[in-house]
Amino acid sequence: MTDWGACERRLATGIETLGIDVGAPAQAQLIAYLRELSTWNATYNLTAVRDPLAMVTRHLLDSLSVLDFVTGASVADIGSGPGLPGLVIAITRPRMAVTVVEANRKKAAFLRHARRRLELDNVTVVQERVESFESTDKFDSVICRAFAAADECARLAGHLIAPGGRFLLMKGRDPAEELVDLPLDFRHVDTVALSVPGLEADRHLAILEPGLI
Repeated sequence: MTDWGACERRLATGIETLGIDVGAPAQAQLIAYLRELSTWNATYNLTAVRDPLAMVTRHLLDSLSVLDFVTGASVADIGSGPGLPGLVIAITRPRMAVTVVEANRKKAAFLRHARRRLELDNVTVVQERVESFESTDKFDSVICRAFAAADECARLAGHLIAPGGRFLLMKGRDPAEELVDLPLDFRHVDTVALSVPGLEADRHLAILEPGLI
């Protein structure tokens, strides 16, 4: 049986270590999201991580580690899977308009369920391949987590970024080798080494901007 109290404590401690602004109501909603994910995962295999306590570290805190880099009024999470990091961003930044793009039918169904269950009115779920997704309104931030190589991400989703917007690529090891083949209409701004509390693995965030070099 899951010790949800331990999950709450690990989340709170991790947030304190990260030094980010996530209040008690948002923390409670993150745990509610985790409960829904754990329940669905038992049937639909949405994530390889089965233990909710491990999910706190590997999913919630990992997603929260990039929170301060997500800027602007609107964000698109491409290849969102079960909502990582898109739903985590939506819960902790309720004034942001968050669009989660996921082609997989079961994962998109979970995203719609979580949106309803958690009353995330700032979330739009798009069940479509990202390269086919056309939006009249472009996004201030586009983010992806373990979606594809940097150059492929830029080619598939670059059309979604608003002028002056940023493309945020969540990676494990330093993606320097991937960044040499970026399309000419993107430039690499910075790569930030991240520290996820309780996770002994490399984490990096590559920041790209549209515009000729």
